[in-house]
Amino acid sequence: MSTVDDTVTEQVAEGYRVCARITRQHGTTYYWGTILLPRERRRHVYAVYALCRLADDIVDAPGATGAVQVADTTERLHRFAEHFREVTAGAPTQDPVIAAVAHSVRTCGIADECFDRFFGAMAQDLTQTTYETWDDLLGYMDGSAAVIGEMMLPVLRPLSPDALGPARALGQAFQLTNFLRDIGEDLDRGRVYVPQEDLRRFGADPHARRVDAAWRELMRFEIERNRALYVEADRGIPLLPPSSARCVSAARTLYARILDRIEARDYDVFSGRARVPTWHKAALSTRVLILGPTKQGVVTS
Repeated sequence: MSTVDDTVTEQVAEGYRVCARITRQHGTTYYWGTILLPRERRRHVYAVYALCRLADDIVDAPGATGAVQVADTTERLHRFAEHFREVTAGAPTQDPVIAAVAHSVRTCGIADECFDRFFGAMAQDLTQTTYETWDDLLGYMDGSAAVIGEMMLPVLRPLSPDALGPARALGQAFQLTNFLRDIGEDLDRGRVYVPQEDLRRFGADPHARRVDAAWRELMRFEIERNRALYVEADRGIPLLPPSSARCVSAARTLYARILDRIEARDYDVFSGRARVPTWHKAALSTRVLILGPTKQGVVTS
């Protein structure tokens, strides 16, 4: 029986190699989680991650949202999205990464509308810098985070359609962890993803870059909200086949530990980034590979 490895062109194979390098360099938690997947499915995770990373790089480039550059940035994002859509529909490309991503989309049957929502959220980042309420932020995260979980589901091959809700929750949980970890970096880009209503409720001001009592209370609240999303996502792990369950369990556990690191830094997200060491990621992935996830599907230590 033919496999993806047997049928890809050299351009697509090169694209997958580049996608793997991008994931290893910029998404180490995804990378260490995906080593638990069979190779022919692992490369699809790398491809989806690489596409999202390249779009992120456009909207997060220095000065990308400045008054002078925002129109050019919007045009760059539009051209990138249109080229991707054309190649997915069968047009040729000189870009091996786009060729690989298009191959993954077709092979796995990832819905086109997922990418419409994703690129819509990326465009929103160019004009919107704050979110008034949690529901407003969830609206943005539908296209920037929840939809990533939807894109990954065809790669993970769930055993039940009930896995959709937890997959969306996991995408949201991952992104909220990023938002909390990167508050200082996002301020440098002129963005605040913490809902404004929460900042007012606790009397916290991220622009002050000061870890005081109000800031600690705000962060405790947001971390509790984040952990609730992980618990919601955990319901989906038993609905995945064993290799996919191991992959998601490892990635979920490692990402959630960023929250532990934020707490260990006394909620200081301004002076540096909370990180889980690479050796820790490798060790946990090895453990899950050998022992598998727990009965509930999540690695707890």
